[in-house]
Amino acid sequence: MAVYVDAAIWKWAGRNWCHLMADDVAELHRFAARLGVNRLVYQGPPRTSAPHYDITAYERSRAILLGAKACTREEIVAVFRRVRVKNGKVARPKRPDPLTSGLAGNPR
Repeated sequence: MAVYVDAAIWKWAGRNWCHLMADDVAELHRFAARLGVNRLVYQGPPRTSAPHYDITAYERSRAILLGAKACTREEIVAVFRRVRVKNGKVARPKRPDPLTSGLAGNPR
């Protein structure tokens, strides 16, 4: 089994981020634990359709040293398609608009 990381090109909170993915969810969690990434930052169904961790560029460098395969965008998309869970992402129900659904109450 393999673990993969793409390029850290996503900017957020003053850092560059990337995706850590694996062929198997158990392997993904084991690798993330070895890397020191808290399980609370795991993203998977029902929030996302493909199990992964978002990690920083620093963590990416360490992941590669631990044996993760550096991937191009095309390669990580192929991994995403391979590991995604069909119907894994559950859409949140939309809140009714209080102005159009009668929930705003009676204006006085």
